[in-house]
Amino acid sequence: MEQRQLGTSGLNVPVLSFGAGTFGGRGELFGAWGTTDAREARRLVDICLDAGVTMFDTADVYSGGASEEVLGQAVKGRRDQVLLSTKTGLPMGDGPDDAGTSRTRLIRACEDALRRLGTDHIDLFQLHAFDAATPVEDVLDALDHLVQAGKVRHTGVSNFSGWQLMKSLAAADQHGRPRYAAHQVYYSLVGRDYEWELMPLAADQGVGAVVWSPLGWGRLTGKVRRGQPLPEHSRLHRTADYGPPVADEDLYRVVDALDEIAQETGKSVPQIAINWLLQRPTVSSVIIGARNEEQLRQNLGSVGWTLTPDQTARLDAASAVPAPYPYYPYYRQEGFARLSPPLVK
Repeated sequence: MEQRQLGTSGLNVPVLSFGAGTFGGRGELFGAWGTTDAREARRLVDICLDAGVTMFDTADVYSGGASEEVLGQAVKGRRDQVLLSTKTGLPMGDGPDDAGTSRTRLIRACEDALRRLGTDHIDLFQLHAFDAATPVEDVLDALDHLVQAGKVRHTGVSNFSGWQLMKSLAAADQHGRPRYAAHQVYYSLVGRDYEWELMPLAADQGVGAVVWSPLGWGRLTGKVRRGQPLPEHSRLHRTADYGPPVADEDLYRVVDALDEIAQETGKSVPQIAINWLLQRPTVSSVIIGARNEEQLRQNLGSVGWTLTPDQTARLDAASAVPAPYPYYPYYRQEGFARLSPPLVK
């Protein structure tokens, strides 16, 4: 398993990480994702470690903390073999300090995560969303406290806009606080918004992308196709409204291209979609998920080979959508392109 540096942090992470959103299975959304218990989770962790997947990502909001608990049980006795990544910031209750990233919330959330995970430190502690009610300096100060206490090794964010991330990085530099090493982002062949602003920012500032939902919220499994009904057992029946939207024709155009390349390579549609992501600038790790051993082994087949330049170009073309303002001039006018060439085309 290839290892990549997470941004400029010095932390090396595997190019594939395992997402524990299927662990626990509580609630309408996460129950639809999966209901993996500790015994099943331990088996999945075994397979990951054998393949070199050593980073496991979760969040306090996943199944109301049950995902962290199950993951903690699954890695018990081999903590030194794994990297644990978790997130906080989304609502965990109705109380005044049950959401956001205030100092009180961050310290309590970290302590709760440590307890549920059964560990004394978190390798990557991420803010699950931007909290506009708390000054970024206060957030950074609280995170620095956790780092200095040895409870957190590295910090990151998830789902930030460009200005939110840049403001935070500038404040970290100004006040001598640890910079965010990672940005956990949605990025897929049917969701390339990351490229317009966040990818150039990451390249400029040395922030590694940790990609969530690389299969477009379950749409790039190879089971969703033009002219066919949604499979009866697809979780999209229950979860489509929770995830990133995509126009049907955009999806089918990408799937058509994936099908062609699957015929050429002998690889599956999901494997090709994930492999494409691994070639993109700033991507440090792609989070794969699985409800069972078969799905996990399928996703692990995404590495160890590389798409050809021609295949990559065809996927680029099939998944391309018009750039939003103010970025489209740089893609349409030669003069703009010479002044500020885009990071990706």
